[in-house]
Amino acid sequence: MSEKIILKLQLPTDPLWVKNVVESNIEELLTDHAFCEQKAASNAITLIVQNPNLSDLVQEMALLVQEEMDHFKRVHDIIIARGFVLGRERKDNYVNELRKFIIIGGGREAQLIDRLLFSAMIEARSCERFKVLSENINDAYLSDFYHELMVSEATHYATFIRLAKKYAEEIDVDKRWKEFLEYEAGVIQNYGKSETIHG
Repeated sequence: MSEKIILKLQLPTDPLWVKNVVESNIEELLTDHAFCEQKAASNAITLIVQNPNLSDLVQEMALLVQEEMDHFKRVHDIIIARGFVLGRERKDNYVNELRKFIIIGGGREAQLIDRLLFSAMIEARSCERFKVLSENINDAYLSDFYHELMVSEATHYATFIRLAKKYAEEIDVDKRWKEFLEYEAGVIQNYGKSETIHG
């Protein structure tokens, strides 16, 4: 899979991130990853709470919550199996910077579409990072695990884009997604230096 074509991300992750940063602190990566899954579930719950009238969205997000929490448990299982303990939640500066691009105000439709595209963006970058991890990490088990999750994240990304197009009436989703991609390219160039999924 070429994430440049599928995900249209403008700035790929340098594979040296895995060798130079991640492999020296797998425990930190796993703790951060576990909380990324938990936050993804929380985000889906928020979308349900904010849009209870959109039945298709509620159904899709309910399934997503289950899947993300299953991933959380699987990462936690790996943490325990390796003799680690889940650390405290890490601040995700990448996601916080991305959140600044979401339209505040501007009506319910604009807010919903931006929240869905924001979610799609996180899934897209996570998918790309999992691909880089699966191809470069010197750990056969984690390589297989991250390859499996890469496929899952790509599906989540596609779900959020599809829902945005379904519920957009006045908004040009493709145009807004292009703006998100351009903004994300500016954000991500400051990352790739720490042993976190988006770091």
